[in-house]
Amino acid sequence: MRFRNIVVLMMAVLALASCSALKKNSDKPDSDNASATIIGKKWQLIEMGGKAVSEQVNGRVPFLKLEEKSYSANGGCNGIGGELTFSTNGKIKFAQGMSTMMACPDMSIEQALSKALITADNYSLNNGILSLNKAKMAPLAKFKLMEEKQNLSGTWELDYISGPRIAFEGLYPNRKPTITFNIQDGKINGNSSCNNYNATFKTNDHQISFGPIMSTKMACEGNGEATFFSTLEKVNSYDINENTLTFIMGDIAMMRFQRK
Repeated sequence: MRFRNIVVLMMAVLALASCSALKKNSDKPDSDNASATIIGKKWQLIEMGGKAVSEQVNGRVPFLKLEEKSYSANGGCNGIGGELTFSTNGKIKFAQGMSTMMACPDMSIEQALSKALITADNYSLNNGILSLNKAKMAPLAKFKLMEEKQNLSGTWELDYISGPRIAFEGLYPNRKPTITFNIQDGKINGNSSCNNYNATFKTNDHQISFGPIMSTKMACEGNGEATFFSTLEKVNSYDINENTLTFIMGDIAMMRFQRK
């Protein structure tokens, strides 16, 4: 009888220990399992250093997008991107990456966001708000989930291209290149600033590739057309923010278009 009582007591102790462990796990913030929840989504910057951020900065929505091993962001001017590492217990590390080099009227949010990304060493996700933090200090930046509308359809006009040392206005003094997407047929057409062209394209999520480019053969001055075609062939992903389309190669923003 005494042995039976001991067995019952031991089972009760084990049951209580199990319940306690379950309670501790249930009390953990959802940031421990947040990486699967936040990856592949775009997050709008709503607070920086404890201060609210306007919905638009320089006419653009500031955002952060996280992938398994990389990130992209925009503070209202230049595209920012680089490598990303997730660790256990909500740890995160943003590597300094590449960015475009445009000047905009308000650069303060972009500069603060760039600094916050490199400084942050952990993140949390509570009530739909993503926070980037340094140790246990107040959040460096806060974000809310954005509803993405990645619609390539229509005509876009180039206003930035990476690589050439010649200024954009020097490459395209008279006419900016355009690209028009026909989603149903999987084809593009447009004008390179000189010749009309067409090609096929394929997309998968945010990945994109173009088939051989066919164009008319009018002689063109300068290197604008050659630069446009060669850069278009290099891109492998894209992102749409409001009415801005960015073509990307790896982590580098190569071309930027505005919807016409």
